[in-house]
Amino acid sequence: MTQPMDIRGEHLPVALSLAADGVPVLPLRAGKVPFGNCPRCARNACGGRPNMKQPGPCTCPLPCHGWAAATTDPDVLNSPAWTRAWGQAAAVAYHPGGAGLTVVDLDNTDAITWAREALPATRTVATTRGEHWLYQGVMPSANAVRPGVDIKSSMSYARWLGPGTGPLTALPDIVRALVVKTPPAARPAPVTVPSPARGGTCPHRTPTYLARGIAMAEQRITDATAAVHATVFATFLAVLSTHGRCGCLTEAHTARLFAAAQAKGESPRHCTDAWTNALTRLGM
Repeated sequence: MTQPMDIRGEHLPVALSLAADGVPVLPLRAGKVPFGNCPRCARNACGGRPNMKQPGPCTCPLPCHGWAAATTDPDVLNSPAWTRAWGQAAAVAYHPGGAGLTVVDLDNTDAITWAREALPATRTVATTRGEHWLYQGVMPSANAVRPGVDIKSSMSYARWLGPGTGPLTALPDIVRALVVKTPPAARPAPVTVPSPARGGTCPHRTPTYLARGIAMAEQRITDATAAVHATVFATFLAVLSTHGRCGCLTEAHTARLFAAAQAKGESPRHCTDAWTNALTRLGM
């Protein structure tokens, strides 16, 4: 991926250069959309292409099936049907998943600000309205995972806008977690803990002690700049070891800790898993 976009609009040489580097490419029409299926392939009547998980291969010589048409085969790219398509094309696109990549498409300045604060640095490519952040690794694609953020990887395409700057970073868990579907009303499970032994008074049940402990735990999570998963688990473990067995903690306390973790990019599922694992570690 070393060839910049030819500003004269001669897209085939760019496509051939990318294909030689193992990047599957396809032409885009004006409006950044792929060429539509021909009448014979409309609605996948032909059976579709194998990587669209449809039965049987499609032998259509045209660049049908959107992202699934992306190829590294120079004979296909230079074929008469594709040559005509390149002549009408407005841009070159590629299939990130087919190249072993994931593109985090940041559509505005707010999305870019979030990425700079939450994601590890990696190769970036300037776009018309924002930036593409490229990571090494493949994951499911999804739109609108956050305001102004799309994920383009498997079964998707991205416009080729040049090689970008900076080294590629391995795809981080925080990006993978963006496409994990969770119930909108998901909440931490209520925590059932033993009562103080022999009916005695809990030594931790003073409002000041507990409030300070929860505030310190929230701050510890908020201040984490790396290893967020490990920090969240360690914090949950510390809170439960101090307050878990005496019945101090309420659902409101756990909700505050979960909110702090989610503000650092943790998903509700990861929070619940960390809390459950901490309970298990402590034999609770």
